[in-house]
Amino acid sequence: MESTALKPNASWHYVCYVADFPQDGGTCALIDGKQIAIFNFTAKNEWYATQNLCPHRQQMVLARGMIGTQNGEPKVACPFHKKTYSLKTGLCLSGDDFQIQTYPVKIVNGKVYVMV
Repeated sequence: MESTALKPNASWHYVCYVADFPQDGGTCALIDGKQIAIFNFTAKNEWYATQNLCPHRQQMVLARGMIGTQNGEPKVACPFHKKTYSLKTGLCLSGDDFQIQTYPVKIVNGKVYVMV
């Protein structure tokens, strides 16, 4: 598994307008050949991005997962297998030895950017 540390050649990529995003949900964007799941956690006014691949069964589904919190930690749950992952660290919160890649997100002038 890749580290969540940023690579030296990482750069910001425009994704879409905030207004085009679902509230309290996610969507997927193809950035530099990678499927990135981006989440608008409206209830907390926070944005997150992770790999779209759920490592449990190797399916590109995390963007369709349910977001929420677990002991104050923002999380996404795989829509098929219910494995949960921290949106901050990528660690599996279900007690399994899985981890997902996370990416920084910023909002500038109503536009969503992800660093990949």
